[in-house]
Amino acid sequence: MTLALGCIADDYTGASDLANTLTRAGLRTMQTIGVPADDLALPEVDAVVVSLKSRSIEAGIAVSRSRAAETWLRGRGAVHVLFKICSTFDSTDAGNIGPVMDALRADCGEAVVLVTPAFPETGRTVYQGNLFVGAVPLNESPLKDHPLNPMHDSNLVRVLARQSRTQIGLVDLATVTRGAEAVRARLAELAGKGIGAAIIDAVFDRDLETIGLVAAEHRLSVGASGIGLGLARALVSTGKVKATATSDAGAPVGGPAACLAGSCSQATLQQIASAERIMPVLHLDPDRIITGAGEAQRALDWARSRLAEGPVLIASSSTPDQVAALQARHGRDAAGHAIEQAMADIAESLVKSGVRRLIVAGGETSGAVVDRLKIPGFLVGVEIAAGVPVLRAVGAESDMLLALKSGNFGGAEFFSDALRLMR
Repeated sequence: MTLALGCIADDYTGASDLANTLTRAGLRTMQTIGVPADDLALPEVDAVVVSLKSRSIEAGIAVSRSRAAETWLRGRGAVHVLFKICSTFDSTDAGNIGPVMDALRADCGEAVVLVTPAFPETGRTVYQGNLFVGAVPLNESPLKDHPLNPMHDSNLVRVLARQSRTQIGLVDLATVTRGAEAVRARLAELAGKGIGAAIIDAVFDRDLETIGLVAAEHRLSVGASGIGLGLARALVSTGKVKATATSDAGAPVGGPAACLAGSCSQATLQQIASAERIMPVLHLDPDRIITGAGEAQRALDWARSRLAEGPVLIASSSTPDQVAALQARHGRDAAGHAIEQAMADIAESLVKSGVRRLIVAGGETSGAVVDRLKIPGFLVGVEIAAGVPVLRAVGAESDMLLALKSGNFGGAEFFSDALRLMR
């Protein structure tokens, strides 16, 4: 089987977002956790999204893992590979977007790479190379304060130039609105000047379709799920893929359900507050987690005594000010790692206790949880909220449904919405 599209995602929730987008556009899609074994038997799919946990790790390791994923995808016939990043371009000046892009570009021999995190449907647009969240530049939005990858510059040409070894150019909106031929001409002009990557503007959904048509003619692109949507529509419109209807979640799995929240985004904090009206919620003490004071065991004892009565939610989420104070006391990396591993411990024990429907909020938390559960992959089902599908585990010891939510995704009632679809 030859893949129409190969994708490498730098975190697990972003991978689910992309897989959901591709599925909605008519591509049969599978999401894997890590680079699959060479002998993995793929079902009949058009696209595979390889999920990595590489957004916030050391750049050299992120490059190595991304190159291994690209090799696996190319070995299954993927002509085009999308390196999927966050729609807020989460990345420090040391990477990892630039270093990974440089390595993949060198490996596939691409002259110039299109780059955009734009996804107008979710309020992410790019104009004159500047990333907007709704009506304001990224650096003026609440999303600027990510605890691991704060983003205080909305100009993506500057941001990427600080990370990449190649020169970074711009394909502006005026060019995009003139259509695919104008974009192709601009890329040829930039490549002629030795520019190896270009931020491309996108303000409307139709801009993504133009970008997708051009990007699909190249071997590599970089961006959020918006460019994935453009690529999927290009593959369908050019007849390379026959669109299929979105699959459902399959047979119900039943059994206990639990929710874990590690994200500190405003959206997740609101969702936790809403969930308190419909299910028991336990707020963990981050200091006790970091000092090893038995907080994870307390959470498990609390949950096990309630699971028979219905879903529960365990949250390590805090406000940005509380996160900053915690990091000041314990160190950023130490605090983040301890909380992620505690949530993974809790998830593993919950599954051993019979939980078969698991909802996880937060990219880093989701990564830690899925790694611990050792689930090799998922088939993508119905959409819970924009960017968040129901996932059915493939190759796991037990039949399970999961939802992996990026912190900023979903409405106020996300947890109840997810539980309604995960039967």
